[in-house]
Amino acid sequence: MHMRVVILFLSLAGVVVSSLALRVHISTDTQPCTINERWDCGIANHSRYSAVEGIPVAAIGLGGYALLGMLAILRRRALLAGLALPALIYALYLTHIEKSILHMWCLDCVISLATISVLTGVAWWWALVSTPDRQSTLADFNRRGEARPAMSTSSSKVFVLS
Repeated sequence: MHMRVVILFLSLAGVVVSSLALRVHISTDTQPCTINERWDCGIANHSRYSAVEGIPVAAIGLGGYALLGMLAILRRRALLAGLALPALIYALYLTHIEKSILHMWCLDCVISLATISVLTGVAWWWALVSTPDRQSTLADFNRRGEARPAMSTSSSKVFVLS
C-alpha cells in the first residue's frame, strides 16, 4: 500500500475525531464520550487547556489534519514529516495535561493521540526511507541484480549501481 494512501486515511480519521471533539467543545449537553469519573471528554474540552488564544484545540487539530492530508496529496514528504512532529509533541503535552492536571481522560483526545502518533511515524518513514530516488534506483536493477544502462550516449554508457 502506498504511504500516501495510509497518511490520507489517517488524516481523514484525524479530521473526524477532531470534529467530534469540536462538537463537544461547543456543546453544553451531556457528552456521548462521558463514560465514568475517569473518562469525560466534556471536562477536557471545556477546561482552560481546550483553547489557544480563544481558538479551540479541536479546531486547530481539524485544520492540522486537513493540512497534513493535503501535503500527502501534494507529495510534500519533508514538509509533511516536519509539521507532523510538532503536532505529535503538542498532543503528548495535552495528554500530560489530562493525566497530571485534569486527572481525566478524553476518549477523542486519546484516539487523536494514537492517530497523530501513527501518522507521524508513517510520514517520517515516507520522507526518509521511501524516497522516489531510492525507488527508481531499485527499479534500475534487473531480476539477477545486475545493473542495466540508465542512459547511453554515442560515446559512453552510464550504469546505475547504487
